Amino acid sequence: MSDASAAAVQALVAWLSPGYPVGAFAYSHGLERAVADGAVRDAQTLQAWVGDVLARGSGRNDAILLAAAHRAPDDLAPAELAAALAVSRERLLETEAQGAAFARTTAQAWGAGDGGPAPYPVAVGRAAAAAGAPLETALTLYLQAFAANLVSVAVRLVPLGQTEGQRALAALAPLCAAVAAEAAGAGLDDLGGAAFAADIAAMRHETQAVRLFRT
Repeated sequence: MSDASAAAVQALVAWLSPGYPVGAFAYSHGLERAVADGAVRDAQTLQAWVGDVLARGSGRNDAILLAAAHRAPDDLAPAELAAALAVSRERLLETEAQGAAFARTTAQAWGAGDGGPAPYPVAVGRAAAAAGAPLETALTLYLQAFAANLVSVAVRLVPLGQTEGQRALAALAPLCAAVAAEAAGAGLDDLGGAAFAADIAAMRHETQAVRLFRT
């Protein structure tokens, strides 16, 4: 790996870490509703739920949008489609708020990207391209961070032990890599999903009476 590639990967790791100030800790992607309904109640059901979202739902779509933004940072279509594909008001809030925070921080602190607001995967794709980060690496790390945030939500809500959560995340790692590899060769015409239970949970979260997360 060249010094430039190593520096780009180092930047990606920082940008997609839990400590990066995009507010990811405040969003459950509808998982809070799934836990309240009993659909996610242990490590096994958590792994199945997150796996479906990654392979058949918004995780896969995010990866395709990130790839499109990486290939053509000036193209407006990925951002427009990302907004259109948000299945609920809260999902739209989640991607737009995190994307704006990511773009702003990354431009100001790292000098990557133009700092303009965009849905989260689009903002990450544009910044990764500006930094010279390899596409498939950016996709894999993005999906790993996506899964890790949902596992962290479940650790707090189910609750699960930290070790159980990490076992689930480790089990999901090959799927993150597989979805990343698929998305790297996919185009916007390949967008679509079938994670209906997760989408409905995200919608129902909007009227949940007691909640800890914004989505």
